[in-house]
Amino acid sequence: MPEVSTAPSLSALYAKAVVTGPTRRGDRLPDTEYVRRDVEVDRDHLAEYDRVCGFGLRDELPITYPHVLSFGLSVRLMTDPGFPFPLVGLVHVANRIQQERPLRVTDVLTQRVRVADLRPHPKGTQFDVVTETEVDGEVVWRETSTYLRRGRGSAEAAGQRATDEAGEPTATWRVPGDTGRRYAAVSGDRNPIHLNALAAKAFGFRRAIAHGMWSKARCLAALAERLPDRCTVDVEFRKPLLLPATVDFAAQREGAGVAFALRSRSGKPHLLGSVR
Repeated sequence: MPEVSTAPSLSALYAKAVVTGPTRRGDRLPDTEYVRRDVEVDRDHLAEYDRVCGFGLRDELPITYPHVLSFGLSVRLMTDPGFPFPLVGLVHVANRIQQERPLRVTDVLTQRVRVADLRPHPKGTQFDVVTETEVDGEVVWRETSTYLRRGRGSAEAAGQRATDEAGEPTATWRVPGDTGRRYAAVSGDRNPIHLNALAAKAFGFRRAIAHGMWSKARCLAALAERLPDRCTVDVEFRKPLLLPATVDFAAQREGAGVAFALRSRSGKPHLLGSVR
């Protein structure tokens, strides 16, 4: 259980990912778990994250904010020698956050990150990056981010996909062309597909695309007043959001929870989500 005392240098890790990517082979995930203790919230960084994602300034952390605090640990783990897949090219396909209570700006956090559950996917192989955030020894925030490594898939792994239960659009948003660069600056996620059209074209996209976790955060910023203190928020990332864009946001009650969606103007979903 290696401990990390400071946030890893993401620029160095991305350079390592590019250099070592072609050599990565394997069919097993490492059992490493990285731990970082005494994580304090930088109020200026939090304020910039709030501005980029549309959250209001509050003492409570946005439910998606611990993701950016732990992102460096995730990248470090996925660039370790024992990790089997190239970091560049992995597709973020789903994300679940379970919050026991809201975190506050004054909380001092311990974060643990590991990878788990390598399994087939219809378009390749998928696995989870699991993050836990503790306060005073109590886990109050858990995240499971699911990534796809494209390759030979398994039709038997199709599983159940979310259905769009969010109803008619309730808002239309213009998403500026620099959204990927602004989110990259605050999150540290500088995957080239998010930064500019030239880099994105090298990976098969016509233009730069928004980060999935920006899309999730933007939707939850719109729902902030309706989020219970204890909740689980699931999303599936469906269609890349090419930048700039105009998108429709929809949300409606579904039983005791809320179903939400971010769609293109043609109605195709970029993201489908639920709050329970």
